[in-house]
Amino acid sequence: MRWRLYLAAGLGSGLGAVLRYGLSLALWGSAFPWATLLANGLGAFVMGLIATLARVPGRWMLSPVAQHFWLAGVCGGFTTFSLFSLETLRLWEAGRPSMALGYLGLSMALWLAAAWGGIVFGERLKARWALPER
Repeated sequence: MRWRLYLAAGLGSGLGAVLRYGLSLALWGSAFPWATLLANGLGAFVMGLIATLARVPGRWMLSPVAQHFWLAGVCGGFTTFSLFSLETLRLWEAGRPSMALGYLGLSMALWLAAAWGGIVFGERLKARWALPER
């Protein structure tokens, strides 16, 4: 069974990385790393949403394999802390310390707000979809 979890995470990571690469191509050419900021924000929102909807009692009954595919795989492959770190340092080294610090602050605020937003949205969906008690 354990090999299925690794396979699910690996396949999901590949899909997430391809989606992130597509996003970076769509937003190419800016001095500011918008693609990474957006990818990490979207990934944090989707991760919060899926984790909330799959949490017991949840709307979705995701198997451990599906959880590994979506959370560790797709969301993990789509988001990237390592690229964010490198971009922040490159902005600093390029003589743009205020842009680097702005990117750092904006990123952290956006990602935390996005994860929180995904959780809140998921909780509202769960409440809306709740079956009436008999």
